[in-house]
Amino acid sequence: MLESARRSFDSDLELLNVEMIKMSAMVEHAIENTITAFKNQDERLAQAIIAGDRDINEAEKQIEAKCLSLILRQQPVAKDLRSVSTALKMVTDIERIGDHAADIAEILQNMRGEHIFEMVEHIPAMANVAIEMVHNAVKAFVEQDLGLVKSVTEEDDVMDELFDKTKSEVVEILKQNGSDLDLGVDFLMISKYFERIGDHA
Repeated sequence: MLESARRSFDSDLELLNVEMIKMSAMVEHAIENTITAFKNQDERLAQAIIAGDRDINEAEKQIEAKCLSLILRQQPVAKDLRSVSTALKMVTDIERIGDHAADIAEILQNMRGEHIFEMVEHIPAMANVAIEMVHNAVKAFVEQDLGLVKSVTEEDDVMDELFDKTKSEVVEILKQNGSDLDLGVDFLMISKYFERIGDHA
């Protein structure tokens, strides 16, 4: 009886991990799309990112329900309870990352101008680091890989450095042309959202 319950719990935990990976992939895709929308000034893609945030929110609710069901139905032992409780906390962070991708997309909808993508060299790099951090954080949880945990914390330092470099770029833009103030604020907000994504990861 106990062995059967154990197998059932392990199976449910594996399914939970699969759902976490799927939700993470949705968020990673949203981040990738922000840079594509930024580069191409693609308003439709920006709108799709915002609309897709609803799917991420729904995924969070489904995973939360599964976590609570595991806790109430299976009555897990301490180690298992820690895993499920951690997943419950993680989906909140993943959902917030999805929100930040949507926040960036909202800013992009109002940004216009020639060559604006080339004006801030380090924002695309921030997006790439963000994607890698999110991916590795979830993978570290699923595979219980402490080496990946360490790499994510190290990447956060890289993210902070890129944020500082972006701020310096914006200062230079404003020195050269003070009329670009609104654009400078948009660049800063986009980079700040990527920096927050790193913090959540």
